[in-house]
Amino acid sequence: MTYWNERTECMDREAVCQLQLEGLQATLNRVYKNVRHYRKLFREIDFMPEDFTSLDMLKNLPFLTRRDLSRNYPYDMFAVPLREVVRLHTTSFNFEEPVVIGFTGNDMANWAELTARNLAGVGVTRDDVVQIALTFGTMSGPFGIQLGAELIGSSVIPMSAGKYKEQVKVMRDFKTSVLVSTPTVALGLIQAMEDLGVDPNSLTLKCGLFGAEPWGEKMRSEIEAGFFITATDTYGLTEVFGPGVAWECPAKKGLHIAEDHFIAEIIDPETLEVLPPGREGELVITTIGKEAFPLIRFRTGDLTRIDFEPCECGRTHCRISRIFKRCDDVLVVRGTSVVPDQIGRILSQAGGFEPSFQLVVDRAEDKDRLMVVIEATDKFFFDEMKKQRRLVENLHRQVSEFLGWEVDVRLVEPGTFETGEKVVDNREFD
Repeated sequence: MTYWNERTECMDREAVCQLQLEGLQATLNRVYKNVRHYRKLFREIDFMPEDFTSLDMLKNLPFLTRRDLSRNYPYDMFAVPLREVVRLHTTSFNFEEPVVIGFTGNDMANWAELTARNLAGVGVTRDDVVQIALTFGTMSGPFGIQLGAELIGSSVIPMSAGKYKEQVKVMRDFKTSVLVSTPTVALGLIQAMEDLGVDPNSLTLKCGLFGAEPWGEKMRSEIEAGFFITATDTYGLTEVFGPGVAWECPAKKGLHIAEDHFIAEIIDPETLEVLPPGREGELVITTIGKEAFPLIRFRTGDLTRIDFEPCECGRTHCRISRIFKRCDDVLVVRGTSVVPDQIGRILSQAGGFEPSFQLVVDRAEDKDRLMVVIEATDKFFFDEMKKQRRLVENLHRQVSEFLGWEVDVRLVEPGTFETGEKVVDNREFD
């Protein structure tokens, strides 16, 4: 079994808890002193950081949501002066304003450490060539993988996403041994290989890390069979670090949370009560090592279970089950987080008001397909077919441009949405 930091990854539970307590005490003091939002919340419940003496007290602290982060745009959640921030990223969530995440030099070093654990844990070494087929931009994802691979000493190909045939050529000619992408991109590359007549045996691939969207065992089997590799899941949040928060070891029995950097809780999304291990609920993350952008009890919206039993790989950090569902209206499609409010604003701008609509996602031919279904009311309908078609084409163009990929738009009769649900996810994950 390969470890990047065996001493930390395999420390006993008592040592993990003591490290978490000390890290959280320091974090609470820092945010109370430097972040107005936390100071206000703590004063409202008559809490002072020096009162925090046990991890059990964490459940008494208030939660943090993405809306809280957006309300403090751009820098009010930072716990350090801007001059100490060496990297800025944003999330894909745009409610009224984007969320800005900052990283200090130490944050960047910790991020590299965390993704190095992920890569080393599935067998990546300095002899490997790592091809990153994720879109480089203001989102943090691919940068964390690059940091970890470079820390290990691997050769990195920052290919970004798209251009499947070119990706296959690079994969073959550059002797790529590790692929990092979304599962959808991986299947696209397999199809491109078939179109080009490239034999998987002619490649030097040995493993792949895939994340940023839900994917099940059926898709894992297709990827492993198509590339002749081992495929593992990885989990991250831009608000926290991006990749490196949790990852799957070769045992493939859950994703290990880096407990020396994060405290994980599972809560009932309705009652907000903390749930025991084994119960499905919403994942809540508290950071205990981040300097620039610490988060206390951040509600991720992701539904999962937690397991504190040691893994057969030897690691003692807790594991979460693979994530397929959310407890809110956010859809994760093709590695993009789609929020109904965002789509509603686009429809309002196009039609002069927000119509009744649903976002419907299906999976066909191993690809997620999103359809925006709109009720054609008197205000959102034209008797003239030409004008009606022009409206639909305009909506299709605007929504597709906003998300960066093709979206279907369809008009339906009034009263179609009896339940009032804004999101319908028809995908099934095994």
